[in-house]
Amino acid sequence: MAGGRQQVDIEFDPQVGTVRVDGCDTIPALFLKVSAERGERIAMREKDFGIWQAYSWAHYRKRAMQVAYGLRALGLDKGDVVSIQSEDCREWSFADMGTMLSGGVVNGVYPTYQSGQLAYALTDSGCRFLFAEDEEQLDKYLEVEDELPGVEQVIVFDWKGLRGFRHDKVMPIERLYTLGEEFARGREGLIEEVVASIRPDDLALLVYTSGTTGRPKGAMIPQRYLMFHTTLAPDLLDMTADDQLLTYLPMCHVAERFFSMVLPLANGATINFAESPETVMQNFQELSPTFIFAVPRVWEKFYSRVTIAMSEATWIGRKAYALALRLGARKADKLLAGGRPGLLDELLFRLADIACFRNIKRLLGLDRASYLSSGAAPISESLLKWYLVLGLPIYELYGQTEVGLVTITRMGVFKQGAVGTAVPGVELQLGDGHEIMVRSKFMFRGYLNKPEKTATTLVDGWVHT
Repeated sequence: MAGGRQQVDIEFDPQVGTVRVDGCDTIPALFLKVSAERGERIAMREKDFGIWQAYSWAHYRKRAMQVAYGLRALGLDKGDVVSIQSEDCREWSFADMGTMLSGGVVNGVYPTYQSGQLAYALTDSGCRFLFAEDEEQLDKYLEVEDELPGVEQVIVFDWKGLRGFRHDKVMPIERLYTLGEEFARGREGLIEEVVASIRPDDLALLVYTSGTTGRPKGAMIPQRYLMFHTTLAPDLLDMTADDQLLTYLPMCHVAERFFSMVLPLANGATINFAESPETVMQNFQELSPTFIFAVPRVWEKFYSRVTIAMSEATWIGRKAYALALRLGARKADKLLAGGRPGLLDELLFRLADIACFRNIKRLLGLDRASYLSSGAAPISESLLKWYLVLGLPIYELYGQTEVGLVTITRMGVFKQGAVGTAVPGVELQLGDGHEIMVRSKFMFRGYLNKPEKTATTLVDGWVHT
């Protein structure tokens, strides 16, 4: 399959709630189709001993199928909950997709959760199987093991430091891969049968969201919700098969899942897992990703790096930077005013870019960026303008766990202080006190075990945000 804009057959009816991509109406069905077609094309990269290693769609498929058969061998039934507590890594993807292929429901647990929080999430969700990243995450489970009789098996991604450790309920993921291969013999086609039985309204995820008060609530996310987001690129989110993404926000957060799991599945882009939260800026420099989603704090960090670098630059360097900003602002001001930059504006920007901005973008790892977006919190207008002056327009997104992506600023439209217009298939209206209310056929199904919370949030088909 060639790169670029893939020819994807999309059937989308927002009134009925129908979403089909290449004939598939669930994420596991779409994965089986595209992973077979893409074969040895690169699906993901991850650093190993300081070197970026590539993993193909064929490898992704193999590992996900081993996980799926392995979970079935352990006794997983359709609808059972499987939790994952880990930083972003390729095994997260294998466990996530393997769980869905086996008919399970994925519950992503923040790796920052401590043992008490973990115990609550696993108990409330009715978790039967837990994937833990390493010894640190396993220790959190072991501290509250007596409170979690429903957890039947814990599978550890990284067995480092656990040599000699023995526990009836704990195994390394390599053992699960082997178990899956053995269980698959003589049961060829079992997972395909399970996937064929999964329906768009079946539960795909549990996403725990704290809201403003009380204990975290498990938002029930159906397959239809995830499939809806595959329709957003490349028309609204300019992602293609040639794009490179850096995955660094928690995968249990719906925004990172959209950008690093759902959209690449539909469009064939390559994801690159950051080494750790501490190395994100370095990884940006190394990779220069083309498609970037970040929260405002990350965009602020980029700006701070440049500010610090300029404070340490020579007098000539600081003057050149100030001049370049003035020249680039001519074009940015025209765009923000809704006008069209003239030939002189374009020429002055090009001179500023050659003399200064290109070096800044290389420093930050933004020199190949073709699409940049921001969400999850407000971002300052002055920061947006600074990026626009550099020739890096940032598009804003608005949404929340219960409804997914709601609005987006359109490419080529620059209106500061706004988050765009509703995406196709989503309705908006203002309620009492100008509360934003959202309705679509692709929303969450309510909060697990909390009918009273569901009733106050989801009223007559409208989600009260």
